[in-house]
Amino acid sequence: TAMNGTAFENFVCVIYNVSFMNCTWNVSRTAQGDTQYFLYWKSSRREDFMECQNYIKDNHGRHTGCRFQNVIIENKRAYFLVNASRSGQIIQSYEKNIDLYTIEKLTPPLNVTVNCTGLSYRCEIQWQRPRTSHVKRDRCFKYEIDVENM
Repeated sequence: TAMNGTAFENFVCVIYNVSFMNCTWNVSRTAQGDTQYFLYWKSSRREDFMECQNYIKDNHGRHTGCRFQNVIIENKRAYFLVNASRSGQIIQSYEKNIDLYTIEKLTPPLNVTVNCTGLSYRCEIQWQRPRTSHVKRDRCFKYEIDVENM
């Protein structure tokens, strides 16, 4: 379903590698060819919206996403606005608010080491928590270990 008739769908943002964020959307087949999309965002209610500086484009030059750097998660809620425009006129707007910590894709645990002793068939596995910009306590993480016998 198109968002409010804007003929684009599936607005999704993901934060990866601590401070990079991609936001993307799909342009539906019903969108007219000269429709262009502009993304604005702010990381607190009091700020002014800023336009995307690094658009992702499709083969027709239409904006289908944005790449962000130096995103600070903390406990921030971000506010997103996408305008669909044709011939310089805004034809539709779509807004979405996202708590940034909910869209972070964590890096793998760091410095994983495995020490096994052949005599007792015991192994000790150690690691450090993933890099993240906003979680400071180790107990906030849960881990799952999958052991396969070769």
